[in-house]
Amino acid sequence: MSPSTTKPTRIAVLADSDTRWKWGALTASRIAPGTPLLDGFLLRGRSTPTVRQLAEVGVRADSLKEVTAVEFLRTMAREPYDVLVLSLVGGGVQALLHGLRRVWEDLPERPVVVTGYVGVVYEKLADGLLLRHGADLVLANSRQDAERFRAVYEGVGADAGPVTEVALPFLGGAPYAGGHEPRTVVFAAQPSVPDSRRDRTYLLERLVRHARLHPEREVLLKLRSRPGEHTTHIEELPYQKLAQRFDAPANFRLVYGNMGEVLDGTDLLVTVSSTAALESLHRKIPTAVLTDLGIRETLGNHHFIGSGCLASWDQLDAGHLPAADPAWVARQGLAVDGAFDAARERVAALLAKPGGRAPLTPYYTQTTAPGYLPGILARHHLGPDGTPLPGAPVHDKEPGPVRQIVRRAARGAYRHGVQRVAPVIRRMGEL
Repeated sequence: MSPSTTKPTRIAVLADSDTRWKWGALTASRIAPGTPLLDGFLLRGRSTPTVRQLAEVGVRADSLKEVTAVEFLRTMAREPYDVLVLSLVGGGVQALLHGLRRVWEDLPERPVVVTGYVGVVYEKLADGLLLRHGADLVLANSRQDAERFRAVYEGVGADAGPVTEVALPFLGGAPYAGGHEPRTVVFAAQPSVPDSRRDRTYLLERLVRHARLHPEREVLLKLRSRPGEHTTHIEELPYQKLAQRFDAPANFRLVYGNMGEVLDGTDLLVTVSSTAALESLHRKIPTAVLTDLGIRETLGNHHFIGSGCLASWDQLDAGHLPAADPAWVARQGLAVDGAFDAARERVAALLAKPGGRAPLTPYYTQTTAPGYLPGILARHHLGPDGTPLPGAPVHDKEPGPVRQIVRRAARGAYRHGVQRVAPVIRRMGEL
């Protein structure tokens, strides 16, 4: 299974959303020794990306297939991959680690398993990390994250060796070369931050007000998904819907598309806590992380304390341009030169290790978490030992047109319930 100078490195990436597919595929291309051959797998669920979302991400694979967890495990049992990147939520990673341990237990060799995070880790640090424990490499996107990750693992007596410092794989683009007066202001929206109608309406109102106060500027609301689509997080109150209530000026508009391409024309990036801020800072674009709703862990903007980027709409309206602190930026993994060398070397060393690799050993087991682990596995139709439960959904063949229509209708109904019905019921409960 180990790659040679003439054999390409076979890599599988399993992702459960558009952003995680982007992270997983780009990470795979950077950590694979030699020439990578990439097969993509999309985990079937509420956030499975649409064709449009995949095209917008702009990452290509040699093959791409939608699967259930059980289908994926069957593929891993028979296909000789060199590297597997699990780009999933923590519970998904944990379930697959146990399932893979089971399907690989009788094989002489297994792939190197890699996992990590799409962006800033600002909540559920211990929970998310322990759910990812068991992979050969747990990637940290900065020196700061690597230190935090190791401290968590060591604090519970788990092996911290897999923690490997890298950088966000989608950092790139030309450095900012604009002048001192911003001509294009971009607000990077997030699906779930903030999550209340009041707060989202407030941010939208301030963005429209900024456009009115600065008619010489082009003010853009950068959206992650179109109505009916889901990304990594559920968006119950899409900005598109809220924006219909505003009489916006001509210099205000909604935009979609690849974030890197939007940043090509950005003079000031504004957000609450989006990973887009890190992309912007990497390119030295003036970046503002809003304090209007407070600096709170639930918003994620506390991550930017010390960055020099915290600012309010009042300050931005008055012409303030934040200046990032170089020392803070340096600790965030925003200098990508050589950032993936260590990970690539570790993968190559594991692939070259004689006698194969040891079985996967997640921290959570039936001994350490008997009241937690079974529920995580069951959500992916796996039993406590990692084997598929009776009746687990499996469709190895490509679904026919009728099944595809039914599946799209079911997803549409789910998304309608999340974005339309659930908020109404919540408001009724508050009466």
